[in-house]
Amino acid sequence: QVQLVESGGGLVQAGDSLRLSCAASGRTFRSATMGWFRQAPGKEREFVAAITWSGGTTYYADSVKGRFTISRDNAKNMVYLQMNSLKPEDTAVYYCAVRSITMIGPYYSFKAYDYWGQGTQVTVSS
Repeated sequence: QVQLVESGGGLVQAGDSLRLSCAASGRTFRSATMGWFRQAPGKEREFVAAITWSGGTTYYADSVKGRFTISRDNAKNMVYLQMNSLKPEDTAVYYCAVRSITMIGPYYSFKAYDYWGQGTQVTVSS
């Protein structure tokens, strides 16, 4: 079993930065790909970024590439999402997710992740 708790969301202005954190518990964390997704009101949950278990490979949605950076610290069971140059369209609830090694499907599909946090709200004003 894996439990995820996100933190670090808030209300910021366009151009500001935020760093989201995800604290994970459970022994499957260190062998799992981790992802960040977001969901705005009335929209489907969308992929933001993912990182492999070793941290050696990262993936980003085109909309955040160059502005967001995903990282992980396996020793601390933490995953981070550094968000720079925030835009109003980044406003959403951000979710941390675990993709266990038994899961199949592309890394950018929310269906390929089996554990989710409760989410943290990010609001970017113009």
